[in-house]
Amino acid sequence: MNSWSSLTHMEADRFAVIKRPVIILALLTLLIFGGTVGFRIVNETSWLESLYLAVITLTTLGCRDPATSNATMAFVVIYLGCGLGLFSYSLFTLGQSLLDPQFRQFWKQRRMINKIESLKDHHIVCGFGRMGRTICEYLDRRNRPFVVIDLDSDVLEAHCTAHNWLYIVGDATDDVHLQNAGIDRACSLASVLPSDSDNTYVVLSARMLNNGLQIVARASDEKAIQKIERAGATRVISPFSSGGMKMARFMINPSVESFVEVADKHDSDLELVDIQIKETSSLVGKKLSETKLAEQGVMILAIRRANGEQLLPPPGAALLQAGDNLFAFGHANKVAMVISNCEE
Repeated sequence: MNSWSSLTHMEADRFAVIKRPVIILALLTLLIFGGTVGFRIVNETSWLESLYLAVITLTTLGCRDPATSNATMAFVVIYLGCGLGLFSYSLFTLGQSLLDPQFRQFWKQRRMINKIESLKDHHIVCGFGRMGRTICEYLDRRNRPFVVIDLDSDVLEAHCTAHNWLYIVGDATDDVHLQNAGIDRACSLASVLPSDSDNTYVVLSARMLNNGLQIVARASDEKAIQKIERAGATRVISPFSSGGMKMARFMINPSVESFVEVADKHDSDLELVDIQIKETSSLVGKKLSETKLAEQGVMILAIRRANGEQLLPPPGAALLQAGDNLFAFGHANKVAMVISNCEE
């Protein structure tokens, strides 16, 4: 399905949900307007008084007798005869529409889209299977803003609503849903759909919509990895291959692997992050040893220069430059301080 047809279908669904209450409100407005004009003509009253007479007549409040002449009495009879039943039916139908689950869901989705539209430098997760949920849980623990895209509305409603996660019900291979998720403002995207072909299509679409986006995708085998990489993925991960390599490392160096996993534990606030030094940063022109980051509880594991050169491990005499990437490890609050120093 192309973007235009999907957009048309989505707009048609939205129109179908709000169609009845909009028609009812239009009829009520027309009814009151007609009564106002009628009283204005037959009673020769002001517009405000005519509106008042139309409302009290239609609602049968009876605060005042609107009939001041035979012409007015005739108009009231006709107006009540035509309008009272329609008014009562309109109120009943409007109340029914407002209580309709589809109507409430529409406004809930509308509020969610408004929140998504305010996001910037967020993450997009395409697919809400086991891998997708794991990614969302990790991002949530790190307080990173993200949006989930998946076709299963029931699963999204059950899990995302409970955690206040933003989500879009739809096919992630459709450009419209990627655009609704704010892909042009996002910093990264993870495509973890069950099908390699779907992941390839998502990666291709995402790369076309945001050329600077960091894209991580799931693949089932080596052939799929190559195709997805050619489609534009920054990194492609095979759960089976990665899982097997991790198990092998545990067999050879169990203590080292246990140490590496510390940062990923649910009850740990340790973070390993990649931070780029901006031109305005106070760290520019300083030696690594002069920053005293180690004394503040942050370990710089590596430095990657703008030209691709990597210092691993970095010497204390390494001169920090704008465009350098620091690989920092430490507690979240300490790492946040380093991020602030790199940007200011």
